[in-house]
Amino acid sequence: MPGVAAYATVGVVAALVTTLTTPLIHRISVKAGFLVEPDERNVHLEPTPSLGGVAMLCGLLAGVLTAWGIGDFSSVFAAPTEIVGLMIASIFICIVGVVDDIRPISAPAKVAGMVVAGSVLSLTGISLLVLRIPFLDLIILSPDLSALLTVVWVFLIVNAVNLIDGLDGLAAGIVGIAAMTFFLYAIRLGDSGVLFSGNPGALIAILIVAICAGFLPHNVHPARIFMGDGGALLLGLLLAASTVSVGGRTDLPFSGQSFFFFAPIFIPLIVLGVPLFDMTFAIIRRVATRGIRITQADKNHLHHRLLGLGHGHRRAVLILWAWTALLSGFVLWPTYTGKGDAIVPAGIAAVCLILFTVLHPRFRSDKEVKV
Repeated sequence: MPGVAAYATVGVVAALVTTLTTPLIHRISVKAGFLVEPDERNVHLEPTPSLGGVAMLCGLLAGVLTAWGIGDFSSVFAAPTEIVGLMIASIFICIVGVVDDIRPISAPAKVAGMVVAGSVLSLTGISLLVLRIPFLDLIILSPDLSALLTVVWVFLIVNAVNLIDGLDGLAAGIVGIAAMTFFLYAIRLGDSGVLFSGNPGALIAILIVAICAGFLPHNVHPARIFMGDGGALLLGLLLAASTVSVGGRTDLPFSGQSFFFFAPIFIPLIVLGVPLFDMTFAIIRRVATRGIRITQADKNHLHHRLLGLGHGHRRAVLILWAWTALLSGFVLWPTYTGKGDAIVPAGIAAVCLILFTVLHPRFRSDKEVKV
């Protein structure tokens, strides 16, 4: 496996390129008039550029070229099909998001873009091969089922990340923390001989961490630029690719692995499960209310509710970052200690219960939500 210095080099380059490119994208967006105006759904007060995803894509490409050039990742690039497929899928999904940022496209068109990107990953080798289910045996997936589940996984993660992108710095911080967890886990498995040296999971994860870190200085409240759908869809795709590579492609036993597969690969859904849960109730309310469309945007997501509870913008973001870090800590504990596997599902269940207990009263009436 590549050394820490190699990963650090790739990460620094990707972060710097993202940081330096973002102001340029900001100026181009302002000059072209690609701005998000304040409205009933958004919480920002000034017109803000939303093409930050382009800068993140630039950082990603720079990081991949650096990894290819320094030679430490020769095993990853020995069969370059996976990395090439990842780049094609990333560029494609980012273009879909940027087009939607400039001129909104229909929901079916966006879904089609996600399916195409997920299919590219699957066809080029980044695909779920095994599925570990707690208390049951390991399931080896057939090629057809593998492709289907990979596309479904991409669709779910991409939408989860896109959904949480509602406050300045929120999505970039949550994805960055989750990606660092995947990176540490992949390194641990690599050192233990569980992952083969050509597995791209750790490289993808450190690239995600880097572009998030590079973008955050421009995106924390008050944000000077948003990542937009271009950035959210890109991060979701990369997160899905990393989790698939780390958690869904080895059948060797490892302490904490079965629950780690159900935690780190599901960390985005666990962390984003509360806003998804909130969205489900919002859909139910809209269906029950005449004249309201299911797809109609509102301010009833988790981050809006935290603001409604009296938390400031930054505090609401920090609270959700903290939940992500807490879940990551529960997951990494058995991986690095070699014991205490049972604490993982128990800890996750406890956190979910606490969140549900806190949020349940908020579902009783929309009148209680004031933003």
